[in-house]
Amino acid sequence: MTAGKMQENYSALKSILWLLVCLVGAGALAVVVGVVRPQEKVNALWMVTATACLYLVTYRFYAAFLAAKVFALSGSRVTPAHRMRDGVDYHPTNRYVLFGHHFAAVAGAGPLIGPMLAAQFGYLPGYLWMLVGAALAGAVHDMVILVASVRHNGRSLAQIAKNEVGPVGGIAASFAVIFIIIVALSGLGLAVVNALSHSCWGTFTIALSIPIAFFMGVYLYKIRIGKIGEVSAIGVTLLLIAVICGRYIPGSFLEPVFNLPRNGLILSMALYGLVASILPVWLLLCPRDYLSTYMKIGTVLLLAVGVTVIAPTVQMPAVTEFVHGGGPIIPGKLFPFMFITIACGAISGFHALIASGTTPKMINSENDIKLIGFGAMLVEGCVSIMALIAATILVPGDYFAINTNLSFDQIAALGYPVGRVTELSKMVEVDIVGRPGGAVSLAVGMASILGSIPGMKGLMPYWYNFALMFEALFILTTVDTGTRVARFLVQELGSYVYKPLGRQRWMPGIILTSFMVVGAWGYLIYSGSISTIWPMFGVANQLLAAIALGVGTTFIIRMGKLKYAWVTFIPMVFMFLTTFTAAYQLIGIYWSKAAKATAAGEIFSLKLDAMLVGLMGLLAIIVLLDMLYRWYVVVVLKKNDRPDAGDDERLAGGPREAKVGLVEVKE
Repeated sequence: MTAGKMQENYSALKSILWLLVCLVGAGALAVVVGVVRPQEKVNALWMVTATACLYLVTYRFYAAFLAAKVFALSGSRVTPAHRMRDGVDYHPTNRYVLFGHHFAAVAGAGPLIGPMLAAQFGYLPGYLWMLVGAALAGAVHDMVILVASVRHNGRSLAQIAKNEVGPVGGIAASFAVIFIIIVALSGLGLAVVNALSHSCWGTFTIALSIPIAFFMGVYLYKIRIGKIGEVSAIGVTLLLIAVICGRYIPGSFLEPVFNLPRNGLILSMALYGLVASILPVWLLLCPRDYLSTYMKIGTVLLLAVGVTVIAPTVQMPAVTEFVHGGGPIIPGKLFPFMFITIACGAISGFHALIASGTTPKMINSENDIKLIGFGAMLVEGCVSIMALIAATILVPGDYFAINTNLSFDQIAALGYPVGRVTELSKMVEVDIVGRPGGAVSLAVGMASILGSIPGMKGLMPYWYNFALMFEALFILTTVDTGTRVARFLVQELGSYVYKPLGRQRWMPGIILTSFMVVGAWGYLIYSGSISTIWPMFGVANQLLAAIALGVGTTFIIRMGKLKYAWVTFIPMVFMFLTTFTAAYQLIGIYWSKAAKATAAGEIFSLKLDAMLVGLMGLLAIIVLLDMLYRWYVVVVLKKNDRPDAGDDERLAGGPREAKVGLVEVKE
């Protein structure tokens, strides 16, 4: 058989395999949505199968289309990590290490808590939004901003908006991003505080991950350069030892050290965020995020194995009556509130901050962008769907008993009698009734899945505490990277007032801006609560996603790729419509609550929240109008005076050799 014939047969076999993947995915999705056997309850295994098939097909074909046709990614372009290498922020890094850092940074509370809360609408609306949204909106959003930032020397989203859209839109975007990132970090940090407060097991494990990361960074960069396999095995082993040893902290002489109250955790987290924002990325930030990614992805895979082995039945109805509003967890209607509640599982503006923050400054080659930008979002989509499964396999009455403060009789009056929540409390050795916020119900759902694996039933208390620690680790890795990204942005804005602040290596400026960022989100955590911060975070986060998609659309148009602008334009239109509607309704909710409140402090807080949401909406409108004007100038008037066109054409001749981040890379 000739080589040509063998290649032809191989191509035919690949086509058949991908066709089978499509058919299996379509069949599984038909079961999930009720086209097949609508009278039966859905097995969670069908949800996992449909998700895996659709995401694989999307990555194989749609991501490849974006990389080749829309962005024309090329390994011969010299990335900012090489061109501007300084060993602090700009540092070329192995693609798998950087994937770990990027995934750890973007996968915060949103993919865990959002689906858990949105389950009140039923399992189907949230599932379809995450399935389709992550593939066609979220992954595209992350990839286009990462490409744009790499082509703009690793600049922030606000600076890209200024260059691509115009000075008015750029300034409005700068203020919008500053507002959003501070609110986002406070919301994510508050979730960590609530999860780890007086939890010495979880606090011990999280704390130990920091010196482990220090060791990994020094080991790879100074001792055994390029031995990524060695340090990965060592790091994972040490982290597992930390998890196991954490079980013995309660009751030991170390308990007072790690049994921190709320304010102690806020101070500790602020100190960590400050240090992580100042130190070189290779020393703490990147290795810690890489290490935590093992735990994150490993836990999600373990959950997938658990779902495969026990094949749990989804107990929550496909759609509940709360889609029309009046739900006990989310008071608004399905549209638009589900789309801001699931803030990261489908699409998240916070990702644009990471994709134009730390990650583009560490991209070794443009060929790595598809895996890191598009692939990480699909993995986060998988995480979100596993969180949704963990919520919906609970008896609906138990789900509402955990996530609300309603009595059992009130929950039964809603049509969902409480089942075995008292039994679950005994199994995990914690009273789980009346613990709203999503974190506890997620931990119970995860423990139920993992505890049902043969031989694991007696370990339910361990799984429950492990799940709480898992959630905190997810969130904290976003806080450290987000703080660094915010520091970049404050430095950029501060340089207009005092030029040295914009210098990348000026340590006084780095320390000052880091203090400003940490102080801002630390104060919001200290003075706020989930009820005041999370709704603002949802609206602000998704408005930022809409802005980022608009900037991405402008970037594509000004590249001369107008015929491909639909890839970002369509999801942009949907996100603007959804979030403007949510912002309008949320302002009404805040003012209505303020009118009914009696305490002066509560009235002030609610009115302030309403004004902040209104300000965010106004800034988004300014950016949108400036973008529309820019499109008119480029498309209709045929004027495209792109200021950074030269960045796209910086090509490197021939192969290169470089010490890349945590490994030695040769091309």
